[in-house]
Amino acid sequence: MFSNLRGALRLTLFLGLTLATIPIQSMCLKFGWRWQSRYPIFHHRMVCRLFGIELDVRGDMSNTHPTLFVANHASYIDIEILGSLIEGSFIAKAEIADWPFFGLLAKLQRSIFVERRGPRVREQREMLLDRLRSGDNLILFPEGTSNDGNRTLPFKSSLFAIADFETANGRLAVQPVSIAYTHLDGIPLGRHLRPFFAWYGDMDLVPHLWSLVRLGRLTARVQFHPPVTLDDFPSRKEMADYCQRVVAGGVSSALAGRPVRQLALPAAA
Repeated sequence: MFSNLRGALRLTLFLGLTLATIPIQSMCLKFGWRWQSRYPIFHHRMVCRLFGIELDVRGDMSNTHPTLFVANHASYIDIEILGSLIEGSFIAKAEIADWPFFGLLAKLQRSIFVERRGPRVREQREMLLDRLRSGDNLILFPEGTSNDGNRTLPFKSSLFAIADFETANGRLAVQPVSIAYTHLDGIPLGRHLRPFFAWYGDMDLVPHLWSLVRLGRLTARVQFHPPVTLDDFPSRKEMADYCQRVVAGGVSSALAGRPVRQLALPAAA
């Protein structure tokens, strides 16, 4: 199941690609080139290809700008997957900015680093709103942490604080997205193999990454669910709960090989 040669080749190509393109991304940011928002998609698509990640994309992605995409979070692979599909900026935990190497990559790809508590919460909200005012899409993992790939944790309603943003066409569009790791080399991926791809708890990053790159081709299903707005719900908490149930249902359906069942919206206030 594991191939050291495959793992070494993938990591070598990944490092070569990334180190060669860091200057390009730096120049894009420094001079404000329009390609600064498009280049990350190219990079993430190349990483998915190098790591043997095949995407089974279903549903229609929102074409409204801006849109807040909210997804379940099982692994750092989720970033490569969503980043290869969505032209937008990730909302990341503040501590990621200080990570060696990966923190630099997150900064180059215009991630917004936030603290859930503390004196900078209001300032950080303004940063998010500034991105929305400029028409940038944002990508959020509302669980606030990663899960084991078999379930979806509750969504934190506080992370939906920007859902009341008013665009030229009304309230901000919020699109739930489900990510599920379904097959390894074309064979359904069971619960006992999913932790090789999901990164959660106290797992060490480097050993986990080494195990992952030595495995075969991973199929990940990405389900885009119908967008909603805060106007569809009595409260922000109701919106967070609804999005969590929609995303969890998409993950469960993908893992079981069943069609997705869309949930009815609650009665808005």
